[in-house]
Formats: sequence, C-alpha cells, structure tokens
Amino acid sequence: MTDLSDYNFGELKGLLFEVDKEIRTRQRQETAQARERILAIAKEAGLPAQQLLGDGAVTSPRYRNPLDARQTWSGRGRQPKWVAAALDAGGTLDDLKS
Repeated sequence: MTDLSDYNFGELKGLLFEVDKEIRTRQRQETAQARERILAIAKEAGLPAQQLLGDGAVTSPRYRNPLDARQTWSGRGRQPKWVAAALDAGGTLDDLKS
C-alpha cells in the first residue's frame, strides 16, 4: 500500500484524477474483451451474437407525464416520481399512456 501522508492536497487531487482516468480506461478495455469473448462463444455455438448481446435498442416510452410532455417512462424499471404521484392521486397507468 502506498503511504499518501506526504502528498499535499493538490498532489492528492492529481493522483485521484489519474486513478479515475485509468479506471475508466481499464473498464472500457475489459468491456471490449468481454464483448469479444461473447461474440466468439456465439459464433462457436452457431447463435446470432445479438441473441446474446441484445441489440442495444432503447425502449420507446409507453407513458408520458400529462403535466410535462418531456417526461416519459418505458414502463420498465423503477417508476419515476411523476408516475407514482399520478397513481397516488387516483390515476391509472392507462391515463399516462403516450
């Protein structure tokens, strides 16, 4: 383990920046390597790679906030606060359909 007690504040901030940058680089590399392994497995199994990787498509919104049309929800994952508020007020999901 590195002794950081001799570093001044600026040096520590610089070190933090460099570490964060390296973490992001390695994460991208590992993601790319994992993707390549998945593609190789798919090819070996005779499966379309998209079946294993997904198509990366963004789910289209199914619900829209009637008070702010910019706020949408696909119906997947956690409900946005505006959906929960509408339901708490006695509304239904059908009322929010796009």
